[in-house]
Amino acid sequence: MARIVYIEELPRHVGEEVTIRGWLFNKRSSGKIRFLIVRDGTGFLQCVATAKDTEPESFELCERLPQETSLIVTGTVREDPRAPGGYELLLKKLTTVQIPKEQFPITLKEHGVGFLMDHRHLWIRMRRQFAILRIRDAVLWAIREFFKQEGFVATECPIIVGTQVEGTTTLFPLDYFGEQAYLSQSGQLYLEATCMALGKVYWIGPAFRAEKSKTRRHLTEFWMAEAEMAYFDHEDNLALQERLVRYIVE
Repeated sequence: MARIVYIEELPRHVGEEVTIRGWLFNKRSSGKIRFLIVRDGTGFLQCVATAKDTEPESFELCERLPQETSLIVTGTVREDPRAPGGYELLLKKLTTVQIPKEQFPITLKEHGVGFLMDHRHLWIRMRRQFAILRIRDAVLWAIREFFKQEGFVATECPIIVGTQVEGTTTLFPLDYFGEQAYLSQSGQLYLEATCMALGKVYWIGPAFRAEKSKTRRHLTEFWMAEAEMAYFDHEDNLALQERLVRYIVE
């Protein structure tokens, strides 16, 4: 039985028969050869189907599958610099898990921002959004690793708070069982209190500002990394921020 692997693991399995579980991202034909682009959350893989190497039923199925079909593919891994990621799968067998009943609304052509935001849950499956989410994950891990190495203690701050931090004009008010409360603008006040106990603390969490998001500089909701340090002066603070940015980039 072929080993089940992820696309990102393929460089370790050249020449082996493996199984990939994922979704059909795109397809094309060139003569008697079918090319399927499959994604599995870790990358994109080109699967090559031929009448010679692919089971007849699977070869015929390649032509009919719509975009975003859930499928399982089995074949031999081979290195090819022309393929996405430098590796491809010589397809032996294809099994469908679920075939969409409707056409996937986001095609490879250009769409307007409004349309894409209405279909955000599907838009994240596309290449650019996939890359952005992976980069975001790497940045968040780098921030946590940096603060850990610098001796900081991770903490959490509440999202529902009873007072403002950045000013009263950008607060999101809400009723908290008859009391006035707000969505947090920042964890600053809680971090300032916590650093008096632990010395150096940080958190990564959401912040809310009641500003109309007409530009990229005004977001009603975003995530922010904040830190507070006891006995740090201005120069210490600047040096820490510089080391943080350098660590993330490197």
